[in-house]
Amino acid sequence: MTMPPYYASAEQVMRDRSELARKGIARGRSVIALICAEGVLLVAENRSQALHKLSEIYDRIGFAAVGKYNEFENLRRAGITHADMRGYTYDRRDVTGRSLANAYAQTLGTIFTDQAKPYEVELCVAEVPRPDDDGATAALYRIGYDGSIVDEPDFVVMGGATEPIVSALRASYRPGLDFGAALRIAVDALQASAEDAATEQNPAPPQRRRVGVEALEVAALETARTRRAFRRLTTAQVRVLLDESAGQHEQGPAAGRAED
Repeated sequence: MTMPPYYASAEQVMRDRSELARKGIARGRSVIALICAEGVLLVAENRSQALHKLSEIYDRIGFAAVGKYNEFENLRRAGITHADMRGYTYDRRDVTGRSLANAYAQTLGTIFTDQAKPYEVELCVAEVPRPDDDGATAALYRIGYDGSIVDEPDFVVMGGATEPIVSALRASYRPGLDFGAALRIAVDALQASAEDAATEQNPAPPQRRRVGVEALEVAALETARTRRAFRRLTTAQVRVLLDESAGQHEQGPAAGRAED
């Protein structure tokens, strides 16, 4: 007995692919990218010491991702190859975050429409200007699983429960933060995401969870660096930054101005 051919409308297929990708991304732990006075700070909740979510792509371009590791790792490597080839063929200044973000958007858009299974990833391409680029500012490009691309002005939140993290950042973020203050509000925002949502069996409100320093992956793109702006922070450096920002917060703004 032959089975009738399976049929689904194009709209239903796209909805199913979107739902699959969104669920896969939501299962991942969150990543935050913030524009600071000194460049861009990248903070990820990542307990692995070997499988990085944050990476360097080129001289002044960083990469952050959530979702399936094997999929965004393939994209990361392809981005490095793309940037190296463009810089070698033309000039290193021709390698920009916008061109790389557009390349990622085209790749993910093609995969989403042409392949049976979309990539369960979301990407952020961060770029800081060179010290001699007068008037240029840092940029954050967010690329979705379907190839959509958005230029974010202040910060990007990807993966996990994004709504409480975005709400916390909107309440605490302000332009011109240094790396220590930006790291503090990023960690506080990560802790604002509830560990367990309230259900009928457990109607109590969700508890605020703790994110230890050992569970953080932190990197920075520093505008002041002349060439390679990307720097990965060790656990000890992260702890020092958090302690310093906590001390400045306790002293208050008047003490901070006196120290300056």
